[in-house]
Amino acid sequence: MLKDKDFTKIFEDTNALMYGHFILSSGMRSDTYFQCAKVLQHPKYLTMFGEILCNHFKSFGIDKVISPAMGGIVLGTEVGRQLGVKTIFCERSEGKMELRRGFSIKEDEKILIIEDVLSTGGSLKEVMNVINNHSGNIVGIGVVVDRSSSDIDLHKEFFSITKQVANIFDPENLPDPLKDIPAVKPGSNKIDV
Repeated sequence: MLKDKDFTKIFEDTNALMYGHFILSSGMRSDTYFQCAKVLQHPKYLTMFGEILCNHFKSFGIDKVISPAMGGIVLGTEVGRQLGVKTIFCERSEGKMELRRGFSIKEDEKILIIEDVLSTGGSLKEVMNVINNHSGNIVGIGVVVDRSSSDIDLHKEFFSITKQVANIFDPENLPDPLKDIPAVKPGSNKIDV
């Protein structure tokens, strides 16, 4: 069984784990950044992470897998494929997370939420609200990387494949080594690594 250090090596080898000075979407700063899309572009890792999540949740009687756009879509689709269920995603429209493209959730439908990285839980909470507004039944939440700096209570059936600690700093109180490195805002922006 792989341990957190083994996953760290996979992330480093695929340039999914980057070191430097990063501006997070919250405005806070970090000396590491996880760009899971870099590891999920490799079929063997996409399949492996999908299999770990699928094995954890396969006894939950899932009807549908949902992910927030963009990060969770590829992984959510892979988990849904392995479970043999439909996969859909939520996306932002005018700043609000919603179902589009004809996607729907039926009342009491058992929904599994899949995301690549948990940081603050903001996107996951928005997806949960969408599911609740459609009277769906959230049966679990699965992520590849939990990089949250504090315990975030999302769901009793929360599962992360690995916990990777990220040092997060207030931009007004940076450690000296970070002050000398130009800040980059990666997110879904273009980064050549």
